[in-house]
Amino acid sequence: MDKQLANFHFSHAHMAGFGSFVAAILLYLLDVQLSVVPLAIFLLLCIVAPFLPRLSFFLPIVSKGMSGRKAVAITFDDGPDPFSTPALLRLLSRYETKATFFVTGEKVSNHPELIMEILLHGHSIGNHSYSHDNLIMLKSSKTLMKEIESTQDILRKFGITPFAFRPPVGITNPRLWKALRKLGMYNVNFSCRAIEGGNRWIKNLSKRILKRLRSDHIIALHDIRGKDDARFSYWLNEIELILSGIRERGFAIYPLSQLIGRPVMLTRSGDDAFGRD
Repeated sequence: MDKQLANFHFSHAHMAGFGSFVAAILLYLLDVQLSVVPLAIFLLLCIVAPFLPRLSFFLPIVSKGMSGRKAVAITFDDGPDPFSTPALLRLLSRYETKATFFVTGEKVSNHPELIMEILLHGHSIGNHSYSHDNLIMLKSSKTLMKEIESTQDILRKFGITPFAFRPPVGITNPRLWKALRKLGMYNVNFSCRAIEGGNRWIKNLSKRILKRLRSDHIIALHDIRGKDDARFSYWLNEIELILSGIRERGFAIYPLSQLIGRPVMLTRSGDDAFGRD
């Protein structure tokens, strides 16, 4: 118990809850009806906060870099995909760009050769849960832990242990912090994305991303095949326009670990993502 207390840290949710409770007591002395206002505000925060990927309410969230330079990092979610990943890797190589792929355990199990390709190209790997259940944060702590830990176990077979976890859709909950701390991981979300529904709404994707671009932004994209070859070609061209547009605007593209100043993964040799990137 002493060790648990020593490792405990207050989140913004803890402080907001305590503050609302104290405010409710003080207001109760003035007007009973007013006392419910701070509690209602806290409840509203708890409902809304999970859907705000940049808000570190329940746990610390890395949503942007700390390089202080005109630089960004690029991340890809939901892969690997046997159709999109090889083409994406070739494109990234042409632009000499290192990205971080937040992969799902289920797809890694189905396409292990793609993880080797990603690593051989010098990119980093992050954990994006096993099944990419968009409702995972509404389920039990045991289920949440299993989703994260099973993907860690699968990736260790490739000689890597990710530190970075990105929850599906960026949604968090109060239980996630405990799970990540137990596994020695941290939460990485994003600060720049176009709401494209997992490559379903890709029209003008590059314009929407580049319009939002700021220094130290973490860009979130998807490594998923579209509905047909024509849409896929369009998507790949949009990714190229993003890569070229970033540099035309004077931004550098850093590996995620360099942008945030933290290792993204550990390799079997003992190197972390600082060395690998």
